Amino acid sequence: MTTNNITKENIQELEDIIRKLYLVDDIPWVIGYSGGKDSTATLQLVWYAISKLPLEKRTKTIHIINTDTLVESPIVSRWAKNALGKMEHASKVSALPFTTHVLSPEYNQTFWVNFIGRGYPVPRRQLRWCTDRLKIQPVNNFIKNRIAEHGEIIMILGTRKAESVNRARSMEALAKKRVRDLLSPNPTLANELVFSPLENWSDDDVWAYLLQYTNPWNLPNTELLTLYRGATADNECPIIQDKSVPSCGKSRFGCWVCTVVSKDKSMEAMISNNQEDNSWLKKFLNFRDEFGNLENDRERRSFRKRSGALQGGMGRLNHGPYKKEWREIWLRKLLELQLYVQEQAPKEYRNYEIITLPELREIRRIWVKENHEFDDSLPKIYKEVFKVDFDDPEWIPVSNYNKKEWDLLKSVCEEVAPEEELAFEMMYSLIDQEMESRNLNKRSGILKNLEKIIKRNFYQNEEDATQFYTQKMSRKKELGGKYNEHFFEGTNDDFPEEEADE
Repeated sequence: MTTNNITKENIQELEDIIRKLYLVDDIPWVIGYSGGKDSTATLQLVWYAISKLPLEKRTKTIHIINTDTLVESPIVSRWAKNALGKMEHASKVSALPFTTHVLSPEYNQTFWVNFIGRGYPVPRRQLRWCTDRLKIQPVNNFIKNRIAEHGEIIMILGTRKAESVNRARSMEALAKKRVRDLLSPNPTLANELVFSPLENWSDDDVWAYLLQYTNPWNLPNTELLTLYRGATADNECPIIQDKSVPSCGKSRFGCWVCTVVSKDKSMEAMISNNQEDNSWLKKFLNFRDEFGNLENDRERRSFRKRSGALQGGMGRLNHGPYKKEWREIWLRKLLELQLYVQEQAPKEYRNYEIITLPELREIRRIWVKENHEFDDSLPKIYKEVFKVDFDDPEWIPVSNYNKKEWDLLKSVCEEVAPEEELAFEMMYSLIDQEMESRNLNKRSGILKNLEKIIKRNFYQNEEDATQFYTQKMSRKKELGGKYNEHFFEGTNDDFPEEEADE
């Protein structure tokens, strides 16, 4: 059951509980802060509770963590960074034990590195490779480090049963496993206990609390209300007037590149409700809609997995990573969007980085050193867009070959073997592998590497590969071996989740 209206007594009782939990042991606290209403209310509640303790009892550090996926909505990203700065300042001024941390994915696991660098298909319900890499891993790494230091931690979250039926069920199930009052175990991370002070609050309870109690780090909660209102299609946030109208608490802020949902309704609403200030975000929406359009997505991708393996379903091959030409198209469009932001976005957003230099350097490394694409096209695309050279001071070329030799080899392959679709890829990969191993101390394993290249490219085309795979599965089925049943039985899951990696 969720409460309908919180009272001053409810708040005082919760603050008392928080203080008792804080003082009972030395286990460090970690509060998850996203910038949304639930995490803001949770942090505010804890802030007020701890601030009423005597100075000598505020000894345990409380870590405030914010996950920056590097593809957050520019407006929400700016809001969160501003809030964290104010928290850090207010905590020092008031001698409180709060400290802030911004957590981001490793530069080699960001959205753009996986999508444009490795060519991962855009995320969808059957292939949500982004969530773990962008959100879960950064948080888990931080928590594991704290657990290593202290043995265990207490995670404070703004999760509420009223968010959804599934959320209520999971919270109730974990509550039954509690080993301490109010602290639930984390089913995925040992030695982490979870405290959810708002678990029985409704959306309206959250807003009522935020609007009735002054924000302690000096960022008015009315501004948060305005942010939510701006991300709601009807530009309204009727939290009190009419309960039959959906609360703006149902608004969701997430990654602007998200293709799991068909439309980014929050960003669309931000633009619609404030055309004068937010019209520049249309470019983000247009780009997201373009690369997220699944209608012709299959044709943009190789019929092989990144490792070269074949997998199928419904009598056809499941396509893998994006082809070279499409990865280059997406990169160019992304850099053009970055240039647009630098030149035409509102002044306060012109330093917003859509993609960072470390990400671009990693994409270049993947293309040249893992994919053997020795034409090294990234610096050329970068210079064509920005009119300056690409900054990569630590880059050491593997090959003496470049675009000139690349084009020559391509024309020869097309002339000599016009029907062999993979002939060019096989040849440039073999040549690049040989160049990479030209020193005697790098010759170890070269025959195995050359063999791998030949095996992944020996099909004439997709039709030939499909025939090969069909015959292979048929033989396994006839001989009683383990085979891919989905290939013969049919399935709508063209993007099995386990295929997100190599």
